[in-house]
Amino acid sequence: MSDLKGVYPTVKKNGAPSYRASITYRGKHISLGSYDSEKVAAEAFAYAKKVLYDDTIGIADYVKSEPLPFEKFVVLVNFRDKKMYIATPIYLDQKFFRYYLDERRVLTFDTDDLFYYSSHKIMRRGSHLFVADYGSQVNILNRYGIKSYAVEGRDYRFINGNPYDFRYENIEIINRYHGVRQYAKKGFQRYKAIIHIGGNFVVGHYNSENEAAIAYNKAADLLKGAGIRREFFQNYIEDLPAKQYAEIYSNIKVSQKIIDLCDTGKKTKTGVSIT
Repeated sequence: MSDLKGVYPTVKKNGAPSYRASITYRGKHISLGSYDSEKVAAEAFAYAKKVLYDDTIGIADYVKSEPLPFEKFVVLVNFRDKKMYIATPIYLDQKFFRYYLDERRVLTFDTDDLFYYSSHKIMRRGSHLFVADYGSQVNILNRYGIKSYAVEGRDYRFINGNPYDFRYENIEIINRYHGVRQYAKKGFQRYKAIIHIGGNFVVGHYNSENEAAIAYNKAADLLKGAGIRREFFQNYIEDLPAKQYAEIYSNIKVSQKIIDLCDTGKKTKTGVSIT
């Protein structure tokens, strides 16, 4: 054991020495991380102790030169102020909480999501935010009904303009289905179905979102049946009974351009591959 308080020597898998720093606060034993130097581990312990016992230190006061990681700093400040230990970098408020990706990027969530994000660490790859869930990488947008192919401003929007504010009241879903676009015509809401095959082809214009989504599915089925080799998304309409779906699918019309493209595919022996 090290002579320095809060520091515990250990050994890495390759046999190199390492030093773990930890601190106990309100009966909770908190790991502060592993360090290559005993001195640095002791400095992390000292800084953590200062944060926990000085309530004038806020998240904006984080000192980058200290060895304590920013994520752990947020955890300590929240535990000190809110008396709730959360392992992810969350700071609680009365009706929402903030999740700190780093010092500059802060996400806001409703308290309904606290249990989920207290046990799922958010990671970032480019502009994509995701969590590891049962061995898979799950885009956090999916949690709010935003499809992986959705485009901000076209298919959904953040009402207050802040793309880091994931409170439910701030997220508006404009288009729920793939290939469906809504627009206004003479004061009435209309829906257009579009399918991409080497360019955008209009499937048709419809009075309801469900009809447009089903028309897209029908166009995709016709194209695949004609030998056009392309992976198409399929829209699943949750609120529609199977019998009603089948009736709409049978009667819905698709554009002549889609029919012509299908005829082109059928005239070839191997089908048409269009990207």
